Amino acid sequence: MSNDYRKMWEDLGLDLPAHDSLLETLGKGYKEIYMNQKGRPEGMEYFDFVIREVHGLRIRELLDEKSAGKKVIGAFCVFVPEEIVRATDATLVGLCTGAEFATEEVEKLLPRNTCALIKSAFGFKLGKVCPFIESADMIVGENTCDGKKKAYEILKDIVSDLYVMDMPQMKSNKGRELLSNEYWRFKEVMENLTGVNIDAKRLKKGIQIVNNKRRAMHRLYALRKAEPVPISGLDALLINQICFYDDPVRFSNSVNRICDEIEKRIEKKDGVFHEGTPRILISGCPMAIPNWKLPWIIETSGAVIVGEESCVGERGTRNLVDDTGVTVEELMDAIVERYFQIDCAIFTPNTERLNHIIDMYETYDADGVIHYSLQFCQPYLIESMTIEKALEEKNIPTLRIETDYSMEDIGQLRTRIEAFIEQIK
Repeated sequence: MSNDYRKMWEDLGLDLPAHDSLLETLGKGYKEIYMNQKGRPEGMEYFDFVIREVHGLRIRELLDEKSAGKKVIGAFCVFVPEEIVRATDATLVGLCTGAEFATEEVEKLLPRNTCALIKSAFGFKLGKVCPFIESADMIVGENTCDGKKKAYEILKDIVSDLYVMDMPQMKSNKGRELLSNEYWRFKEVMENLTGVNIDAKRLKKGIQIVNNKRRAMHRLYALRKAEPVPISGLDALLINQICFYDDPVRFSNSVNRICDEIEKRIEKKDGVFHEGTPRILISGCPMAIPNWKLPWIIETSGAVIVGEESCVGERGTRNLVDDTGVTVEELMDAIVERYFQIDCAIFTPNTERLNHIIDMYETYDADGVIHYSLQFCQPYLIESMTIEKALEEKNIPTLRIETDYSMEDIGQLRTRIEAFIEQIK
C-alpha cells in the first residue's frame, strides 16, 4: 500500500501495526482460497481488485465524498434501507463483521459466549483496524436479535454516533406498522444529518439505484442454475459480499459485465466444475468478508455451491421496491413492503423462510442443503433444527453446521462435509 494510504489510515486513527497485520493475514487467506481456483471468469478480476483496494481506494473515495459534503453511513444489517440513504446523496457501507480480532479486549465488554458476528464488530472497533467504521458519520444498528439489542447499549459508548432502529418480531399488521414508523423516523434522521429534504424525485432515484443493483444480482443468481456450473460458489459469495461495500452504480455495471461473460460460457458448456458435481445450497447466517471458511471446505471437498439462502445472498437482495409511486408516502410504503418480506430468523413464526429454502433447492436443482449457523446465534441455531426436520421429511439431504470464525475446526468440518457429499452422490 502507498504512503498516501498509510497517511490516510493514520489520520483515521487506525492502529497501523495491527492494521498491517490484519491486511497481511487477509491477503494470504484470500490468495490461498481464491487464487488457487481454476477456470475463473475473467470478470472476477474486477472483484479481486476491489478486495485488494477495499481499505485503500474505496476508503479514499468515501473520504473524498465526505470532503464534498456528503455523509457516510455504516450498517450491520440488510434491514437498513439503502434507498433512504441514497435519497440524501449519502453512501451506505457494510461494516466489518467476518473475522476475529482483539478478542481479549472484546471479552472485557461482552460475555465470551456471544455470537461471533457481534464480537467481530466490537473487535474491529476496539482494535482500530476498520477504516469503514472510522469513516462513518453515523453507524446504524438494528434490534434484530437480543444479542445485538443489548450489545448496542455498550457499543454506543465506543463509537461517536450510533443510531439504533427497532425491528418487528412478528409478520403482523402491528409489526408492519412498527417497521413503517421506524423507516419514517430514519428518513427524518437522515434529513437532519445531511441537510437534504427527501422528496419523491430523490426517493425514486434512490430506489432505482438500489433496484438496479438487485437486478444485476438476480441475473447472476439465475445463471448459476446452469449445468455445468459456470461460476464457483466462492466467487459468487465474493460478489455478494462486495455488494455491501462498492459504489452501487459501478458494482451493478461490473456484475452485468461478468454475467455477459457467464452467458457465453454457458453456451459453450464451459463450467468451473465438471457436469455431475454435487450441487449444494447454503442456508443460514450471513457470511461477511473475510468469512470464506465453510464455502472453501465445501468446494475443495467435491461439491459446488449453487445458491445462498442468506442475508449475504438471496435473502438480502430477493425483492425489488415498487418504484411506480408518485408521492413520498407511496414510495415509503413500497420500501416498507419490500423490507417486510425479508424472512430473517428473528421472525416468529417464520414459515416463509422454510418455503424459500425448499423453493431454492428445487430451482437450483440442488442435491443437498447445508445449514450454517454461527455459534451462540440463537435465532438461526434454534430454527436450524426445525428446518432440518422439515427438509428431511421431504427427502432433502440436510447437514447442520455450527461454527465460528476460527480455523480450529477445519479438519472436523471437512470430515463431516466430505461424508455428506459422499452420501448425496
